[in-house]
Amino acid sequence: MKLPICNFDAKNSILCPQCEKKVDEGILSQADVDGSIKLAQLAKSNQEIDKFTLYSCKEFDGNFVLAFSKNDIMTIRQSRVLYRLIQDQFKGKIWLVEAEENDKKFIEDMFFPTKILSINSVWAPGGIQKTKAVVSGKWTPRFPINTETVIQIVKNARNLDIEIEFENKRV
Repeated sequence: MKLPICNFDAKNSILCPQCEKKVDEGILSQADVDGSIKLAQLAKSNQEIDKFTLYSCKEFDGNFVLAFSKNDIMTIRQSRVLYRLIQDQFKGKIWLVEAEENDKKFIEDMFFPTKILSINSVWAPGGIQKTKAVVSGKWTPRFPINTETVIQIVKNARNLDIEIEFENKRV
């Protein structure tokens, strides 16, 4: 397993001087440390999780954005059991995104499994970039993803002002 902190640190829930220095310098966040420790605990009893690579973990208002490799995300998404196992370790909702992806892919990952029809960016006067994502289908009260939460996470993680529209307007 590859983690933002040392594997030894993650398995023993304590930071070595090098990892502690990275946290103090802001290279690693407390969420990186907490996420690494939680996944290392799971990896002790789950061989599949032991093969994962966690690039980062960010926390936004109780929501955790976990950046994994593409193959790891596919593995998690194909197994409800694996997803729930990871979700149960975190107090808030987890969001799975690909590490080092572009803004468009990041937004698509935030809406998984819902299909995004288009993502467009325009520059408003004053050099402000606005991004609009058009989601397939129509919004209903039972829509599984809180769009306000997605807007906040995208703003905090990527510094993008995003507007979300649905293909079919509300009736």
